[in-house]
Amino acid sequence: MSDEREAVIHAARAARIAAADLAICTRAQKDAALNAMADALVTHSGIIIEANSRDISSAVAAGTDPAIIDRLTLNAERILAVADALRTVADLPDPVGEVVRGYTLPNGLEVRQLRVPMGVIAMIYEARPNVTVDAAGLSLKSGNCVLLRGSSSAHNTNSELVAVMRNALSETDVPVDAIQLAPGTTHEAAKHLMTARGLVDVVIPRGGAGLIETVVTQSTVPVIETGVGNCHVYVDEAADLNMAVDIVINSKTQRTSVCNTAETVLVHRNIADEFLPMLMHAFKDAGVTVHGDSAMAAAAAQVGTQFAPVTDEDWAAEYYSLDMAAGVVDSLESAIAHIRRWSSGHTEAIVSNSQPAIRRFTSGLDSAAIMVNASTRFTDGGEFGFGAEIGISTQKLHARGPMGLPELTTTTYIVTGNGHTRH
Repeated sequence: MSDEREAVIHAARAARIAAADLAICTRAQKDAALNAMADALVTHSGIIIEANSRDISSAVAAGTDPAIIDRLTLNAERILAVADALRTVADLPDPVGEVVRGYTLPNGLEVRQLRVPMGVIAMIYEARPNVTVDAAGLSLKSGNCVLLRGSSSAHNTNSELVAVMRNALSETDVPVDAIQLAPGTTHEAAKHLMTARGLVDVVIPRGGAGLIETVVTQSTVPVIETGVGNCHVYVDEAADLNMAVDIVINSKTQRTSVCNTAETVLVHRNIADEFLPMLMHAFKDAGVTVHGDSAMAAAAAQVGTQFAPVTDEDWAAEYYSLDMAAGVVDSLESAIAHIRRWSSGHTEAIVSNSQPAIRRFTSGLDSAAIMVNASTRFTDGGEFGFGAEIGISTQKLHARGPMGLPELTTTTYIVTGNGHTRH
């Protein structure tokens, strides 16, 4: 066994031991630990920001895309936000022990299905060091130990974040090894984590399409697949046009570097003449470059909006930038067909005052979240009231959409009898 693999296995075994102790911690003990972690992050924000600055300097020197650098950046405000997210998780109900269903059989046996921790979770993710804190907090509250494997681009930041949180845990009743930074920064180290069957219970990847594909195809540990975000906004012929402009702009520009940002807008032809000039003015003011069809080209030229002809690569793109694919469609059915072809299954939105159109849109698509007269940016665990999220699942087994506390549990059946034997 290589030294690198041995280090990963050692960490996983420590997590497995800690998981048994964490599973019996009370809600009060877990909540106290979460609040202690939050306090420690704020108290030590200076050293965290200093470590983050080293990662940012390296990223800038490597010519990293500005959107990725934005994801990587931690400042005092963002540290306060992730600390507040931990406190929010502490305030949420504990899913462990919740009765999913319970009933008594005709023979008198009492059956209860209870939520229980999964055990040991491995998180493999890119850049965003806030994920380090979110994953640690959600895993702890749901009774799971977590092995955190961030990208090498955030190694200094993640190391400091984990050190601060572990030090906080040392003063609580929660085992310190409930949170660990997985050893190693190489692809081989990540693969050792993905193949630690019997020690790691589930792997959750969070990042770009390449990372997710690698984890799904190379892992021998079960995977909960989170998805990339090629999200769409469809502006129906029955839309409130001012509302539609606001929703499209918010969906695209509120924060471009996240997966619930809209990448494509589709507009019904019957309102295009009136709506497109409004939209192009808003795009111009926001600095958005439109990758559009011929109808969009004419409207962009009239207003002076930055424009490029749309390609199949644009329809498929998750830009992470102020770029947006755009097209005019002949009907609601055409919009649905387009989205079904190009969507990543993350989030779609319709802007319409027609209930039949809304029902057709919501029933005709198969994405994890569908917004009606609301921005795609609301697909988020915090916005859904879950506290922080560990990711947004676009698969169909076990968990789908923003993954909060219940999605990080499995179940056990407790069957109680009174000397029952089977005949």
